[in-house]
Amino acid sequence: MEHVLEKIKEIRKYKGYSHEYIAHELDISQVAYSKLEKNDTKLSVDRLYKLAEILDTPVMELLNEHPENEFTQTNSDSAIGYQQQILNLYQEDKDKTEKIIQLYEARLKDKDMLIAQLEKLVKN
Repeated sequence: MEHVLEKIKEIRKYKGYSHEYIAHELDISQVAYSKLEKNDTKLSVDRLYKLAEILDTPVMELLNEHPENEFTQTNSDSAIGYQQQILNLYQEDKDKTEKIIQLYEARLKDKDMLIAQLEKLVKN
């Protein structure tokens, strides 16, 4: 996750955006955004997509995922290597999807933990 936050920070600085600007666009306080960028607060998948939109950067770039090969289909279906190329592209997409699922699962665990803590507080 830290590499994602570093990438966000790098792009934010490159584009000349302040913490205040990004926080305003995310509809959160500057302090909340600062904590997010420092990894003191968990980055939700929804916020990741919103940051990508604000920074005008593809989510996959923020995740440091770049396809190693891009293929233009000029081969016939029976060409040698064609099936392997399809498998490679499928695996790359699968890996990206798994990373996004992991982010969602981490956020769900955090949510469950917070709910449990709040329930404890309400009972006391």
